[in-house]
Amino acid sequence: MAEMGDAAKLRLARSRNIGPVAYAQLMMRFGSAEAALDAIPDLARRGGGRAPKLADMDAIEAEMANVARLGARYLFLGDSGYPAALAEIPTAPPALIIRGEAALLQKPIIAMVGARNASAAARRFARDLAFRLGAEGYVVVSGLARGIDTAAHTGSLESGTIAVIAGGTDIFYPPENEELQVAISERGLLIAEQPPGSEPKARHFPYRNRIIAGLGRGTVVVEAAPKSGSLITARQANEFGRDVMAVPGSPLDPRAQGCNQLIRDGAALIQSAEDVIASLDPFNIGGVREPGADYSGEPVLPDASDSDRETITELLGPVPVSVDEIVRQAGLSPAIVQTVLLELELAGRLERHAGGKVSLT
Repeated sequence: MAEMGDAAKLRLARSRNIGPVAYAQLMMRFGSAEAALDAIPDLARRGGGRAPKLADMDAIEAEMANVARLGARYLFLGDSGYPAALAEIPTAPPALIIRGEAALLQKPIIAMVGARNASAAARRFARDLAFRLGAEGYVVVSGLARGIDTAAHTGSLESGTIAVIAGGTDIFYPPENEELQVAISERGLLIAEQPPGSEPKARHFPYRNRIIAGLGRGTVVVEAAPKSGSLITARQANEFGRDVMAVPGSPLDPRAQGCNQLIRDGAALIQSAEDVIASLDPFNIGGVREPGADYSGEPVLPDASDSDRETITELLGPVPVSVDEIVRQAGLSPAIVQTVLLELELAGRLERHAGGKVSLT
């Protein structure tokens, strides 16, 4: 069966060894998913491995039918309407499944995250802060978890809220938020990266968190333990060049230690919606891609020589190293380095890590 349009994009995104970085680079180089799929076997061979198993087209068609049945639709990286702020991050999701008011992606977005076991005072503060930000024209995005996430969505439901979930759009997690999740899908916007039917697993939550951080002009943390997912989201926001803000708390409460640490490290101290708005970088406005945006006009990645591949592969090992360091030590252009890394990834020999680091598997 011929692979056309969205089906080919989804097949590329769901195929083995093709993560967000590889997807974007393949589209940049070949201009279409169809051309990228055709080129994968040769690229993997150059990387010293076998061609990765491509996603089954019957499974792709079944997924697309399920998405349509649920009243949801896809946004692909490069499509008109794909959030521009999210498209800017290095690991932008190739495919988003959205359900609800897509127009909310065109408004300025603030991320709000925090402790699942948040105090009653912090939940009330988060709810009120989200309500006041909504009244000022901002959309609040969070992760639909217990505690602060739930409070943020509840406070901003009337003005516009976005929930990014770790599983499929038809899976309710946590179970007690089923009613809220349905309400957001009808009056706000529900976003998932995983296909319908996917139960949320531990490995999915960091991926969800980077979408939350990538969508927001800034991230507000309301209560967080020192080693929590909320602080991971804040770190990702900082890596993406977004504003990081935190609500201070009592030094006697362990749930406040993460926020107090963020403030000590330079995060803006937040006590009101006015503080959030004043802290935002006026040049970091987000939005959506312009209509008709695609990869056809982007510069293609150049072919690499065997000596280039040898030089770069020798610099790699099991310890993650930044791509910038590989470029510096190889003495080659960033484009050549990216080509070789793409070939190695498609061959199943390269693993990508947070912070733009890579290692050999």
